[in-house]
Amino acid sequence: MSTSQEPAAAVAQRILAGAGGEACVLVDDMSEVDVRFANNAITSDGRRRLRRVSVVRYVDVPGGRSAGSASATGDVDVEALLGAAELDALSAAPADDAAGLLDGGQDGDAYLPAPEVEPSSLSALLSELGDVLRRSATQRRVAAGFVEGSVVTTTVASTAGTMRRHVTPTAKVQLTLRDISTGASVWAGSGAGSMAGLSLAELEASLDVRLGWSTRSIDLPAGRYRTILPPDAVADMVPLAAQAASGRDAMEGHNVYSASGSQTRIGQRFFDVPFNLRTDPEEPGLEAIPFVAARASSGDVSVFDNGAPIGRQTFVEDGILRRLLWSRAGAARAGAQPTFPGDNLILELPGSASSTQDLISGTDRALLVTCLWYIREVDPATLLLTGLTRDGVYLVEAGEVVAAVNNFRFNESPLDVLARVSATGRTERALSREWNEWFPRTAMPGLVVEDFNFSSVSPAT
Repeated sequence: MSTSQEPAAAVAQRILAGAGGEACVLVDDMSEVDVRFANNAITSDGRRRLRRVSVVRYVDVPGGRSAGSASATGDVDVEALLGAAELDALSAAPADDAAGLLDGGQDGDAYLPAPEVEPSSLSALLSELGDVLRRSATQRRVAAGFVEGSVVTTTVASTAGTMRRHVTPTAKVQLTLRDISTGASVWAGSGAGSMAGLSLAELEASLDVRLGWSTRSIDLPAGRYRTILPPDAVADMVPLAAQAASGRDAMEGHNVYSASGSQTRIGQRFFDVPFNLRTDPEEPGLEAIPFVAARASSGDVSVFDNGAPIGRQTFVEDGILRRLLWSRAGAARAGAQPTFPGDNLILELPGSASSTQDLISGTDRALLVTCLWYIREVDPATLLLTGLTRDGVYLVEAGEVVAAVNNFRFNESPLDVLARVSATGRTERALSREWNEWFPRTAMPGLVVEDFNFSSVSPAT
């Protein structure tokens, strides 16, 4: 049997048996189906399967321990893969994240076949898609977007006794509509754990409303505006605050969480609004991998921590910074608690129940920004970001949307944005337009933000 057909756990055991020393094996089995459409027609569809096998070897080198890794896809040459990982380790300097390997325990389902996404799972959405494309053609609109379903089965095994397995399903749909008559363009997306949790018809209905708002348009200058961000737009910004939460970088003075004297800002209040920002692999509807699966070390992610459990971790509690990301080795040096990055993120204000429409209705005058795009970090010391609005900026007056507005470039830090929140909605599943390819499991509230900085008018349409 080829390595691409063997059960992942069997492949891992065979590699570990031939390692000749401490090692870890990670097997990712990926199954995906998708349909893409543009100009009111389906342009492509596909079904893909891929197995990636990664080996990490841990060896003694002068001055300490090092780790090296190698990866291959499909059928792999086990000896060649082990040899490449060992050579990488022997040529590396001593690792400052070195720690003893963990026995992360064993999962009873580790030897089961990896599940696959079947094309038939798209049937209901494709039926809706046909209706959307026909309506768009008759209404002088142009529809474009994606329907995507995937499942990734990750197996982590090590010579320390770890044999963990987790199945992560993801379903996403994105829809853009452009009105040929007015040139107005609008976007919406949603994510779920399966195709059954998605509806193109619901997305189309929400975009119908936004295109109705666009029958009148006005130009506004750059400046600072009270701004309403729906959950999807909040998901465009807030994950970067968690991604930047490196404890090591903070102690070295390299990020927004740094304090003087090689200290961190843990214990400081960041927001007057008592937000909680957390990750939890058991969050209902946002279930994520519950153990470390690192193919290479970087920052506060360490291959020496593979198999370590990832539980519920709260970074910000009641507006106060409580945790940063630390590998076990880094945490031991800093006298901190190891904290590993999770694969989901939840921002919440307990007790908030308002919808985005409620936030609109309760606002005298503001800009409603439905999504952000082309976001880049400008200054890690302040976590200043720049980016563009796209496919839906509107003027709100007296609690109603009255017109579409031109696009802007913005310059803001997500931490500053959260510090200037004047109203908060309920937390609900959100899909970032910018980051959904690598981080699709988020739950965010809608926000009203004071003085959002739109630094210049953008010619984008």
